[in-house]
Amino acid sequence: MTNQTSTSADQILMQIEKLSEKHFLPIIGASKGKILSEQVRNAKPHHILEVGTLIGYSSILIGKELDENAEIVTIEIHQDEAELAEKNIQRANIPPKITIMTGDAKTIIPSLKGSFDFVFIDAEKNEYFQYLKLSEPKLQKGTVIVADNAGIFADQMKGYLDYMRNSGKYRSRYVKVGGDGLEISVKL
Repeated sequence: MTNQTSTSADQILMQIEKLSEKHFLPIIGASKGKILSEQVRNAKPHHILEVGTLIGYSSILIGKELDENAEIVTIEIHQDEAELAEKNIQRANIPPKITIMTGDAKTIIPSLKGSFDFVFIDAEKNEYFQYLKLSEPKLQKGTVIVADNAGIFADQMKGYLDYMRNSGKYRSRYVKVGGDGLEISVKL
């Protein structure tokens, strides 16, 4: 990755963070973003699924850690946010191929081809379990799944969290960050 790429991406991320402070945007943010970036660096994934693009912050954060051989498929239900995400991602000039799909993830996930070795979920909290179950046939052994807001929305994510922690199909842990946190799971 060139220094220019990193600089462009960092500038766009900072712009989105400032925008988020002015107009509440539920982005993962810098603190939890550091942990997400670390997970991506450690996993070195090639096929990433992101559920909940919003305006591209986490796609850029993830993509910054990858090379041009990686591919991110990201799903956003709102057309206007997907269009803004596309502009932000292009301006960030990150190496991987990024495909933004607009629509309901519950409809899109079953239509996706291939498998994924990294998943980031940050969308409707009470639908996390559905997103997981729909994507599960496409997950390889060792796939890392990171779910945002597992602290403040743990009640809405109960089905998802119970399954990740107790099904025997995943090794899962909660990482507290400030008043919230991430559930980080690995498919066994």
